[in-house]
Amino acid sequence: MTEFDSNLLDELIHSKLRLGIMSMLISVDYAEFSVIKNKLQATDGNLSANLRKLEEAEYIKVFKTFVLRKPQSRYSITEKGKSAFENYISNLEKLINN
Repeated sequence: MTEFDSNLLDELIHSKLRLGIMSMLISVDYAEFSVIKNKLQATDGNLSANLRKLEEAEYIKVFKTFVLRKPQSRYSITEKGKSAFENYISNLEKLINN
């Protein structure tokens, strides 16, 4: 059995809510804020803060529009985010199989 360095897990993704966000976005073209909020049962403030962290890391991107004068935010995963997520899953599998 080889030693696994848990520091290889991306701390940005490792948060429960951010892992949920990334897991959702990896399988869709985009998701609206309200859909993410409902699926992950998050509060507006907590979800906004975690989405911002992922956006600042360039793991996701946001598209803001107005629909009938109401703001609408749609989120999608970036290539950098896909790579980071796949690497996270790979390292998690190594930890599990160790």
